[in-house]
Amino acid sequence: MKKILVITGSRGEWGYLRPILEKLDAEPSLEFAILATNMQILTRFGNSYREIERDGFPVKYKIPMSYDGDNYFSHIKSLGSFLSSLADILSSEPYDFILLAGDRGEQLIGAIAGAYAYIPTLHIQAGEVSGNIDGAIRHAIGKLAHIHSASNIDAEQRLLSTGEQPFRVHRTGAPQIDDMILDITPISDVKSKLNIKDGEYCLVVLHPITEDLESLDLYVDEFILAMKEINLIKIFILPNNDVGSDLIKVKINGHNLTNAYFYKNLSRSEYLSILNSCKFIIGNSSSGILEAPTYQTPCVNIGGRQNKRYQGSNVINCQFEKDEILTAISTVSDEDFKEKMLAGDRFPYGCGDSSQKIVDILKATVVNRELLVKELTV
Repeated sequence: MKKILVITGSRGEWGYLRPILEKLDAEPSLEFAILATNMQILTRFGNSYREIERDGFPVKYKIPMSYDGDNYFSHIKSLGSFLSSLADILSSEPYDFILLAGDRGEQLIGAIAGAYAYIPTLHIQAGEVSGNIDGAIRHAIGKLAHIHSASNIDAEQRLLSTGEQPFRVHRTGAPQIDDMILDITPISDVKSKLNIKDGEYCLVVLHPITEDLESLDLYVDEFILAMKEINLIKIFILPNNDVGSDLIKVKINGHNLTNAYFYKNLSRSEYLSILNSCKFIIGNSSSGILEAPTYQTPCVNIGGRQNKRYQGSNVINCQFEKDEILTAISTVSDEDFKEKMLAGDRFPYGCGDSSQKIVDILKATVVNRELLVKELTV
């Protein structure tokens, strides 16, 4: 029996993890425990770990790590706190694998712990390029992780070109696509539950750009000025707890936007229903790049947080300048763009079988010295 520790610190990671855990649950040779930390267990972000439990997956560990203070140094201290707690867990109960997803700091801590404790780590969405500190964190995890699950050929080739041994790299697709091809909650039910009025709407998800905090004030003002000129219902999902998120929330509240709805967190099924039915998604969320193509939902991607990711034909990139944003919105609303999008690659991140591939890798992997002691090929 192989025991797997699954680490999650962000609400967005549940889309990556749930399809995999559903497959793991059916495997008699594998068992797993979920560790929830950071914003997953914070009340101000909606206690999103409860969605995990509502979906039938008990959370074994809830590890507080977030120091108060919306700045770089409180974030550093939070990560250090998590590393200390994770060491206690790993020393008290043996695990055969650690499962990590994405590019956030708590996932890096999981990779550090796995490397030093010689517990093999499997990293989902490895090798991708994105902006912000997240891009550097993803590749730092790549140098520490023992097994890489790449979502596309671009990520696979990057891992190999940076020295990862070929036996470690697997092109699986992105597991968060797997549950998108199934039936989703009707948008009428979601609107009724959330008290959203009828009408056309856009989905708005804006996160901080942590390397440009000195410009964030201006960026958000330009963004909101553009939002005020959009004659659509605006459904805002408020940002993660990255440095700068408090400023975004204050700015949004201060502008008294009309025809807008604001949510700290939504369930995965609610979010997918909204993403499927909206006119476009706007902001800098990875879901506009990874998930929106499956529904052929246009994406206006602003700034550098996601602009270097492998992109499908649904994406238009622009900068944090009101007129640029409005031009991009006009472009994705045009029928010519929609025809081009429909003719493009609908599944740049996989077509629904990624989770089984990842589970098969866990089943087949032999833990030995070759796996645990990494060598680089360049």
